Amino acid sequence: MYSKISTVHMELTEWLEQRKQGIGGSDAGAVCGLNPYASPMSVYQDKTSPEIRIQENEAMRQGRDLEDYVAKRFMEATGFKVRRSNVMYKSEEYPFMLADVDRLIVGEDAGLECKTASAFQQDKWKDGAVPAHYLIQCLHYMAVTGKKSWYLAVVILGREFRYVKVDWDEEMIRNLIEVEKDFWMNHVVPRVMPDPDGSKICDEVISRYYPKGKQGEILLPDMFNGELKRREEILELIGRLETEQRQIEQKIKLFLGESCSAGNSQYQVIWNNVDTLRIDSKRLKEEQPDLYSRFAKTSHSRRFSVRAA
Repeated sequence: MYSKISTVHMELTEWLEQRKQGIGGSDAGAVCGLNPYASPMSVYQDKTSPEIRIQENEAMRQGRDLEDYVAKRFMEATGFKVRRSNVMYKSEEYPFMLADVDRLIVGEDAGLECKTASAFQQDKWKDGAVPAHYLIQCLHYMAVTGKKSWYLAVVILGREFRYVKVDWDEEMIRNLIEVEKDFWMNHVVPRVMPDPDGSKICDEVISRYYPKGKQGEILLPDMFNGELKRREEILELIGRLETEQRQIEQKIKLFLGESCSAGNSQYQVIWNNVDTLRIDSKRLKEEQPDLYSRFAKTSHSRRFSVRAA
């Protein structure tokens, strides 16, 4: 069972505030560690921060604007009719689970999620495959609404239209609920940040929490010694692998000589000419200091380094 919150005439900031009250479909894959664009740490930061961040990029804008088109293509391909729900669903048994769905299938116990993808992502949808975080999103919607299936339709821009049907999977849904419950009850509610996962997204979250350092030194617990030792080993291994990579590339470059490419039945090697235009900032600063100061921009970041005591 679920309750409903009407989204008709709801302002964007209010909608974003409502989403902070639980885990939505687009959060579910990240909480499971399966979303390449988000992490458990970034979801935690979003849910616990009082800040309302309106995130918008070109891909997100196109996805939103093309939602109606994807739904139309789905109806043409299947013969189904779809409708907007205009509500945010909230599970009564698990009130931390929310669902703001794209469409519902008229006359069917099912919903529809509309996606757009670039041509570079076409292989991820090959032969009926579904990106893992989108599969989790559909299972999350079924868990909240109780519907027994969910359709996922995608327009691969400039290439093709596809759709797949995701059926109720009791084991996967139970596991998903447990993962989301653990995340909400053991991290969001007590304000305990999840462990970082090594992704660049976690770097961005940490930078938002601690953008600037303060003077002073604190004691580093011995518990980190093992991890720092492992870091040294990894850096050494990376160095050896990068040297081996360069050695391989150097051998092939010697073979190519003045040729720009070579190929066989398995590989195509390209060594093209590339012209890059760069501003000589040092010279500009010396010869045109006023112009340099007008266009110079100071950036702030924190540099991480480790050295032996």
